Amino acid sequence: MDMERKLDAVVRSAIEGNRIVGAVLIVRKDGELLYEKAHGLADREARRPMAIDAIFRLSSLTKPIVAATILALVDAGELRLDDPVTAYLPDFRPQLPEGSTPAITIHHLLTHTSGLGSGPIVTDAERAAKINRWHLGDETIIARLAGLQLLFAPGSSWSYGPSTDVLGHIAGRLVGGSLDDAMRRYVTGPLAMNDTGFRVPDAGRLAAAYADGERGPVLMGDPHSVPNPFGGITTFDPGRIFDDKAFQSGGGGAAGTGADYMRLLEALRTGGGAILRPETVRTGLSNQTPQLAQAQGPGWQFSYFGAWLDDPTIAQSPAARGTNRWGGIYGHNWFIDQANGLSLVSMSNTGLEGSDGPYKDDVRNAVYAGL
Repeated sequence: MDMERKLDAVVRSAIEGNRIVGAVLIVRKDGELLYEKAHGLADREARRPMAIDAIFRLSSLTKPIVAATILALVDAGELRLDDPVTAYLPDFRPQLPEGSTPAITIHHLLTHTSGLGSGPIVTDAERAAKINRWHLGDETIIARLAGLQLLFAPGSSWSYGPSTDVLGHIAGRLVGGSLDDAMRRYVTGPLAMNDTGFRVPDAGRLAAAYADGERGPVLMGDPHSVPNPFGGITTFDPGRIFDDKAFQSGGGGAAGTGADYMRLLEALRTGGGAILRPETVRTGLSNQTPQLAQAQGPGWQFSYFGAWLDDPTIAQSPAARGTNRWGGIYGHNWFIDQANGLSLVSMSNTGLEGSDGPYKDDVRNAVYAGL
């Protein structure tokens, strides 16, 4: 099969070129499984091979699970997309630089148009005392996010920040428990995503976490920081997934498998499956930032689940207009191309190459070239 040969070659080149350590790739077209393979090593130091059921730290692949949970709560009548956040968190009132307090809605949080930026949530004193930022407690973390100055008026621009952490906190409150409880009730439970959540059900299946290094991937420390392609620094906390006391971050704290994630993508591609109404999925996968010239980048806007492909030519993408995609900094990517009936899950254990390096586009291009 041409696609199989092309994808095998892409992954082999990345592993042999010392760019990634291991990977799991799954591709479905019109529901048919076209490709499902594990490559390389899950744990290089232990010489443990990668397996199809390997568990990965999902990082931002957590976000679409939370988005699906929020939309399921909408379907259940528990909230509305145009509701202000203050309807659920009365004290969540971040201000603009001139001192006004604009209304932020659930819609703004889902689309990353809330104006919330990724500012520090620990004080200098806490940092000096080496306080674990994930142990501050849910209420404290959300309060500190509310204390950050907004970057812009909600809806007027796009910025990738902690919006999904706020959504996750709201979801947990609405079910009278945690974000994990809400996800299991509305998404991971109905879809039998049994290996997905804020705990690792089998530590022996967890892929080790590697980061880009000068001579190839290095085993992450805890924490571990690397320069990113966007001119900043990305800091990883690989030990957080073992910490039951850690804040359940809707923006990036869960773990799961490629097969579990494909269940979510296929449910969305086919109209909602057991979790969402078809009309809710249509809304969720459509362009939700038409007021902006662009959101995520040239040729891209944003839906409720991820980046929405507006102009394939400008974006230099072989995918069809309306394709949804996103990634996760531990080394992952996914996309749903409804026009072509495609769903892809690309998991690796190497960030940022697997998520933001050439590897992601090499995988995507191989899929379309092999059709």
